[in-house]
Amino acid sequence: MSNVLVKPKTDLPAVTLPDVTPLSSPMLAQLTAALGVPRNVLAEDDQIAHAWSQLPRLIKKIPPHLRDERIVKMCVAVASGLFDAAINYVWNAAVVELRDKVRRFGINVVPQILDDKSFDEDTLLDLKDAELLDLCRKLNLIGDDDFFFLDQCRATRNSFSIAHPAAGTVDEDEFLSFLSRCQKHALSSAHNPKGVDTKSLLAALKATKFKKDQRQEWERRIQETFEAQRELIFVMLHGIYCDPASGEEARLNAIAICESFSNDLSPRTRSALVDRHQDYKAKGDEARQKASLQFFETLGQLSLLSEAEVHSIFTSASRKLLSVHNGWDNFHNEPPFADRLLKLSRKNRVPETAQATFVEVVVTAATGNSYGVSNAASPSYNEMVKSFSPNEVKLMLDLPKASTLVASRINSNRGCEKRFRSLIALVDAKTVPTASKSLYLKWVPKP
Repeated sequence: MSNVLVKPKTDLPAVTLPDVTPLSSPMLAQLTAALGVPRNVLAEDDQIAHAWSQLPRLIKKIPPHLRDERIVKMCVAVASGLFDAAINYVWNAAVVELRDKVRRFGINVVPQILDDKSFDEDTLLDLKDAELLDLCRKLNLIGDDDFFFLDQCRATRNSFSIAHPAAGTVDEDEFLSFLSRCQKHALSSAHNPKGVDTKSLLAALKATKFKKDQRQEWERRIQETFEAQRELIFVMLHGIYCDPASGEEARLNAIAICESFSNDLSPRTRSALVDRHQDYKAKGDEARQKASLQFFETLGQLSLLSEAEVHSIFTSASRKLLSVHNGWDNFHNEPPFADRLLKLSRKNRVPETAQATFVEVVVTAATGNSYGVSNAASPSYNEMVKSFSPNEVKLMLDLPKASTLVASRINSNRGCEKRFRSLIALVDAKTVPTASKSLYLKWVPKP
């Protein structure tokens, strides 16, 4: 999920500035005359008037709490025709706000993002303007467009303001453009994401199983941070879940948080998770690889893995169900295995290579034996049959004429035949492939 920007309020009261022309124009003329310098060393009266007329519209867009003494000094500089000084005041206001954005993000969290344990308030104050802009972009406090325009403003301020010996002069239009960019890209009411303290998150994960409100609070914090940190957090949670040394409470907390974001994982996050899974395979770490497969299965993200791995998961789950079905006290033992296969098929597409095994096992267990069927597991079987794809329906209709256990039961036991016929009736006629219509009608005659 990307960060949501809050549009600046458009109902802020208008800003009305006093008319300074009657005061500034004669004052500037008298001052330059007294010093014996040409009047044109300062901005002309019409330039000042034009800039002054545009200030109220631009200042109105700056949130009131950011209109501090620097904005006042900027106005005084404009009234005096000192656009180079006005630029410096605006830039200083922008820098102060960018530093505050970092503070609101969380100075204690920044070292975790940058992997720089020495970062603190003093480090923030010592950053050069270019370094501050780069930090804000890394923390997603400003976007790429913001960085581009603010970096241009930084270059303008360094070359054409009173901060350094100027390389040239700026006119009223260039100043107004500078003010507009700083207002839009730094002095705005855009949403300020807060970083997640991963050390606190890690401690909470290991402490005890999350209560609902505790889990929701961490989910809210993760939701409100920026995408790059969310990616790091999800990879960390995946690692905790897959680590054999992790306590069960930590693993359950980790997977619970990830499940709530399963449908909103960014492409970069999905890629990072798959990379970690492939690392486990490459290192031959079977324990972590197995846990990782369970992680992807629970999140309904098996499609990210190789077809062979997904095939193995479905066929393994199917064979476990069949083994239980053929075992002692099967009617009592089947439900959890049937439920697991149902959840697996709900969240993930059954690979074509695994469909034959999947269909045969589901239909065999749902048809039951001469003693009946597991009533507690039947709802799971019925739901899976209703969700069969056209190819799975074809495989189901072909079962009675195959050399299989379920075929033997259907052809030799009246109860099994009746239950099989009921299963066929659950299939939507529109799902039946054309080539299988005759078999379908054999079991479900036209009304």
